[in-house]
Amino acid sequence: MQAIAAAHIGKFVQACREAGRRGLVRASSGNLSLRIPGGRMLVTASRSWLGRLTAMDVSVCRISDGAPLAGCPPSVESAFHAGIFQARPDIHVVLHFQTPCATALACRAAPPRNYFVIPEIPFYIGPVAAVPYLPPGSPALARAVIAAMRGHNLAMLANHGQVTAACDLDHALQNAEFFELACEIILRGGKQVRPLPKKAAQALQAAARPAVC
Repeated sequence: MQAIAAAHIGKFVQACREAGRRGLVRASSGNLSLRIPGGRMLVTASRSWLGRLTAMDVSVCRISDGAPLAGCPPSVESAFHAGIFQARPDIHVVLHFQTPCATALACRAAPPRNYFVIPEIPFYIGPVAAVPYLPPGSPALARAVIAAMRGHNLAMLANHGQVTAACDLDHALQNAEFFELACEIILRGGKQVRPLPKKAAQALQAAARPAVC
């Protein structure tokens, strides 16, 4: 098997710990993956804690079918990570996170449809997809998430959490941070929160340039 550069492992572990430090995941919740050369991905191991991850908690999987190649057993959600990489060649990182305000909205009977309350959402993320509740780790959830992420950079998983796709590790963490901020504003402001005007949101989306991976 093609060797994995130590720099890939180091940056991946650092990003996982940063996700934990920033409160994007709790304990063993959430998972992260990184596309690496050779049609492979790094993905956090099953039940690993991102906030204290080490190189021993990293799995290597084949993207084409999600098969484990080395390391610990991968996260039960690794199937949708591999599927997103297959469907989105422009994407190099997938983060499944569970922040408090965003997950509170994901548990609402009628979650918001418009998250464009701050400029960062239309500019960095764009429209947000919605995925119904399906059992964690199930093939049905993987299929639903992959379908949603074909045309979106972030999806809300009902009663579960969020998934975001990005060009690099920093961008993925930033997406999660900005989305949690928007959701906190929506929760705190209630009915008084007004989304950006439609034309302003469209201008921000048009101005956004795809990152070069």
